[in-house]
Amino acid sequence: MATATPTGTAFGGFTRDAIDFLAELAANNQRDWFQPRKADYERLVKGPLEALCVALAERLDARAIPLRSDPTRSPFRIYRDTRFSKDKSPYKPYASASFPWQDGEHLGPGGYFHFQPGEMYIGGGMWHPEPARLAAWRSLVVGDPASVRRAIDDPRFGATFGEVHGDALKRAPAGYPQDHPEAALLKLKDVTFGRRLSDDEALSPDLPEALAAAFADAVPVFRLLARLGD
Repeated sequence: MATATPTGTAFGGFTRDAIDFLAELAANNQRDWFQPRKADYERLVKGPLEALCVALAERLDARAIPLRSDPTRSPFRIYRDTRFSKDKSPYKPYASASFPWQDGEHLGPGGYFHFQPGEMYIGGGMWHPEPARLAAWRSLVVGDPASVRRAIDDPRFGATFGEVHGDALKRAPAGYPQDHPEAALLKLKDVTFGRRLSDDEALSPDLPEALAAAFADAVPVFRLLARLGD
């Protein structure tokens, strides 16, 4: 059965026209260009992204993966916050959505989908975590390295995403030896993962299932990061 948004639109896949629209937006990132084409944006990008979130929610529920995919809350707005940026371009030339982990009281990490010409990908983890959560990560790496390694070295996770990565310090943080065996993990300021999607994958009507399958492979890492909020 087709999955529908609250407005009744089933997810049938993004189209090449959506890619073309975002490419044109990147070249004409101005309100005077966007406003007459807002209906095109809603038809080609916003509507399908909301439908994707509805379809993904069903797939996640079927797999018992506690990531929240919601057509209202998951998609990011196209409008940029330019208050503190030198770049005053009003719009994001991409579509994206986040899927926070919510397993009882365990909150924090999440999944992510990004749709942009030449930049299609799926990922997750914790990006720019608050200091307390980052400190908890480093404490876990030192105090229970076996559980960290079990999660990030899980064969399914590795086959799908490779390894965790993110912005990192040049040296081990204060209080940790520079030659610590897990120094690379201690240096991380983000703990994220991801993989590129081909255009064919991103445009497929089977995209919700592909995203759910990838997120299923990352469950050990999601659960590990969710522990940091305990």
